[in-house]
Parts: sequence; structure tokens; C-alpha cells
Amino acid sequence: MCGRYTFEPGTKFYDRFDISNRLDYLSKSYTVSPGKIMPVITHDSSNLVWLMKWGLIPFWANDSKIGEHMFNARAESVVEKPAFRKAFNTQRCLIPANGFYEWKPQAGKKIPYYFEIKDRPLFAFAGLYDIWTDPVSGKETYSYTIVTSAPNETVKPIHDRMPVILEQKNESIWLDKSTPTNTLVSLLQPSSESLIASLLTSGILRV
Repeated sequence: MCGRYTFEPGTKFYDRFDISNRLDYLSKSYTVSPGKIMPVITHDSSNLVWLMKWGLIPFWANDSKIGEHMFNARAESVVEKPAFRKAFNTQRCLIPANGFYEWKPQAGKKIPYYFEIKDRPLFAFAGLYDIWTDPVSGKETYSYTIVTSAPNETVKPIHDRMPVILEQKNESIWLDKSTPTNTLVSLLQPSSESLIASLLTSGILRV
């Protein structure tokens, strides 16, 4: 799974993802957690950045609380699972990040391990988003989830899941609405171990 990640956009964020619009403000966070509002990149005629809530609320949900349990989507079932099927077909997105945390039980405690990518200070998770309309107020909520896969050999000793990190050359393929399903599924693989930097451990997450 992926329950925490970091985001520090830096000065080249918009150029890095070839984004055509601009947000009023981009805040950095060393502990992005489910429920937070964060930048998400979509594509129509160009790449656009939006602020969305982490924890996907399916468009058909009766209650927004379902999103509290939908912050990850398993790559193995994302094509068929009702909560993600529509989003997988038509509402794929990029989740920009600098690194992510996984926890390992150790001596009765859960120790956070931080992972980042060699030579890629800013990368993107494969994501899905949806738009939910409150049946009472009519207010729309844009929300997203991060797709996860089995771990690679670097992450495996720490956790049995990891977020899908797209190679930069594949980001536009993931966003393209015309990409065939079999091609999309082929992208949902564990990152090569050579891309994962040496893991860092810390008993305290930075805030």
C-alpha cells in the first residue's frame, strides 16, 4: 500500500509535467496522508493540474466516507473492481511526488522507511480520479487514488505492496484516453530496483 508520500514541487514543477495551467499556490508536504488536498495532473487537450482529495469517492457512492478506504487501488483488480473500473477507463491521472513511506514492524513498533528515486527528484505515481456529487448539497468533490502493485526486491523486505511509479516516458501514455487497456495494464508493474535509491530509515516523519 501507500499511506504517506512527500511532495515538494520546486521551481520546475510546471515544466517537468508540461502543465498548461497554474494554481494560485503549491504547498509542500513531507507527510501527505489520506484526506489531504493535493495536486493531481490530468490530460484533455493538454496537461492540467487540479487540487483533489486523496481517497477516491466513486461517482455512485451514497456517502463520501467510502473515500477513507479508497486511497489505494490494487493493480491486479483495478480493471474490474466497481469502485475503480470507470476511472480506469476514462479518468486516469498522475500524482506528483518526491518519495513515499512504508512501515515495517520491528521490536513492537512500526518503523517508517522512506524511498526515493535515483536521479528523479520529482516523479509520478499512476493514479485514478473521480467526481462525486453530494446528493443533498449538490457539491462536487474531486478525489483520487494511487495504484499499487506487488513490491520490487528493494521494497519487499519492508512491505508487500508499493505504489506504481511510472517511467517518465510512460506518463503521457497513462494519461492518453486512447491507450488500449492491455498497454495500460502493462505499465502497472513494480519499479525496477535500479530506480529506487537507498532506503532511509527514521523513527520520526518530517513535518
